[in-house]
Amino acid sequence: MKKTLKAATLLLGTLLAFHASAESAPKVLNLGILGGQSATQQIGNNQCVKTFLDDKLGVDTKLRNASDYEGVIQGLLSDKIDLVINMSPSSYASVYIENPKAVDLVGITANDSDDAKGYYSVVLVKSDSPYQTLEDLKGKTFGFADPNSTSGFLIPNHTFQKKFGGSMDNDYDGFFSNVTFSGGHEQDILGVLNDQFAGAVTWSSMVGDREEGYSAGAFRRLVQLDHPDLMDKVRIIWQSKLIPNGPILVRHDLPDDFKKRLVGALHELDKNDHDCFVKAAGGKLHIVPASVSDYQDIIDMKRELLDHR
Repeated sequence: MKKTLKAATLLLGTLLAFHASAESAPKVLNLGILGGQSATQQIGNNQCVKTFLDDKLGVDTKLRNASDYEGVIQGLLSDKIDLVINMSPSSYASVYIENPKAVDLVGITANDSDDAKGYYSVVLVKSDSPYQTLEDLKGKTFGFADPNSTSGFLIPNHTFQKKFGGSMDNDYDGFFSNVTFSGGHEQDILGVLNDQFAGAVTWSSMVGDREEGYSAGAFRRLVQLDHPDLMDKVRIIWQSKLIPNGPILVRHDLPDDFKKRLVGALHELDKNDHDCFVKAAGGKLHIVPASVSDYQDIIDMKRELLDHR
């Protein structure tokens, strides 16, 4: 009798715990998408993620397409965004500096072809222009992507300050005639093609087929979208040191059981529907483990930039 009562008590406890867990699991999951490119394209690239997560987790995944990177940063800090795939390292640094416990790292994206966990900031010009080096852009117009972009501002800004002096506020001691933000990486490329900028920055894996825009990055997005001959029209004249790829983040305050299921679903998406993950991540990438130390240099650089504002 005692054994039967004990078993019944354990069963009841298990059922109550399951019920409480089910009750606490969110019904809506907010997937944040960094701004800076066509909203239609961004939503289309992430629609398969929504379908997958809705099915695996029993949620209604909302695609939160921000107009800029700041929107996603504030969404994570204010508990309005639960998940980001391939976050800008600089934007992650902004979140971490504001609240180190706001998000958990699921992992870092790595290149499918060589497992490299990084990408590059590059400066591009038109292929028929006379510009061959950064110095050749003296007195010309220049385009950055977004203030919270790593490759689109943080890294090249740091380089330009050391190389030319000054800051963006004074066009780096007047080296450039004008420096502005275009709003995104694709806009930077289009700005060069349309003669809005003599030079601009964007991001690229710099590995893989060049004609396809390499394995990951803004060149690849535009080639796939509607510029198949893009790489014949541009030339890269500067390349940064390797930058750590973007992290996959989940909101720390999600219920623990649900968060474990979400992380598991993301790994399953990467493994079992890799084509979908590739579209959402922006290139031929997969998830590998990561820690805050992978981004410490970016965090330190971002903190220094913020301290001098």
